[in-house]
Amino acid sequence: MVINMDIQTFFEQNNKVAIAFSGGLDSTYLLFEAVDAGCDVHAFFVKSAFNPDWQLEQAEKLAQLFLVNMTVIYSDVMYNEDIIKNKEDRCYHCKSEMFYNIKRAAEQAGYDVVIDGTNASDDGSDRPGMRAAEELGIISPLKICGITKDEVIKRSKEFNLPTQDDISYSCLATRIPSPTKITTNALEKIELAENKLHFMGFKDYRVRFHGNLARIEIAENEYDELIKRKVEVSEALKEYFKYVTVDLIGR
Repeated sequence: MVINMDIQTFFEQNNKVAIAFSGGLDSTYLLFEAVDAGCDVHAFFVKSAFNPDWQLEQAEKLAQLFLVNMTVIYSDVMYNEDIIKNKEDRCYHCKSEMFYNIKRAAEQAGYDVVIDGTNASDDGSDRPGMRAAEELGIISPLKICGITKDEVIKRSKEFNLPTQDDISYSCLATRIPSPTKITTNALEKIELAENKLHFMGFKDYRVRFHGNLARIEIAENEYDELIKRKVEVSEALKEYFKYVTVDLIGR
């Protein structure tokens, strides 16, 4: 990739932008840079059954912190058969709908340039959502400017951003293996089970859905603690699943 500008130059050339905002590490850093550059910036958050409620709450708090207007777009993905049948291209269809809704809302609000937080470390061959963004003309400044995930973390710490220690988070639908059909009930069980792990103090985990069985993936540095508390964890998650297992490979 040929890098022909830095992030400050990008925002000098694009001083009125709409941002697809998740409240995660990448999009928060990108929002910070846009605000720091004095841009007219408006955040758009898409809320669907695939987002846990805490994610919207975090995004709202961050938008308030940066004094940025944020529009919440509600998307009923459960009516899109191309998404809920959960084939290998699910992410493409989901991102296409998300970015289409953001682009339409942004244009109605007077914003012609829509950006997202894809960084230079993201591999397009493994990210069908990136193809959806490109098809709809969504711009990825971090990728254009050669800013990698490690650099985003480094800069977030330098600027003391609230998300500097955040763990990368993927949507709830990723917990359901293809081609198992996605249902509201399954998503609710996953969200509630992961909330239990959060309130128990765990940080980097996934609860994978296999019908009546929950398979916990957890970071290596938290594995021993999980095993120590296996009875407590099992009892907590058995409110939603008949069986609870731990993946030996982990995250």
